[in-house]
Amino acid sequence: QVTLVESGGGSVQSGDSLRLSCVASEYVYRHYCLGWFRQTPGKDREGVALIGPDGTANYADSVKGRFTISKDGAENTLYLQMNNLKREDTAMYYCLAANLIVCQLSVVNPTSTGNYWGQGTQVTVSS
Repeated sequence: QVTLVESGGGSVQSGDSLRLSCVASEYVYRHYCLGWFRQTPGKDREGVALIGPDGTANYADSVKGRFTISKDGAENTLYLQMNNLKREDTAMYYCLAANLIVCQLSVVNPTSTGNYWGQGTQVTVSS
């Protein structure tokens, strides 16, 4: 059974930092591409960062240099460290597990039935 449980969202000021966490079931953690997407009302889900089983990461241009995706194998946990947050980062953030040959954000289809999603955690950034 695939489970993804997120935590760590909240309300912060511009320039602040937050760290999101996503605890995954062990098999998913070890074998799937894991990542973060975000969504605002009325818009499609947008890729933020993705990391492969080998630890290779890639990011959306809008977050490069500010966000860092990482994993902790001891806890089967995925993280997203978000620094220098901006108002436009405000969104519901979702943890994703995708069974892909290549772990690249550009090949993730958010509507694929093969993806697994967490319940989401809200991040709100105010100026």
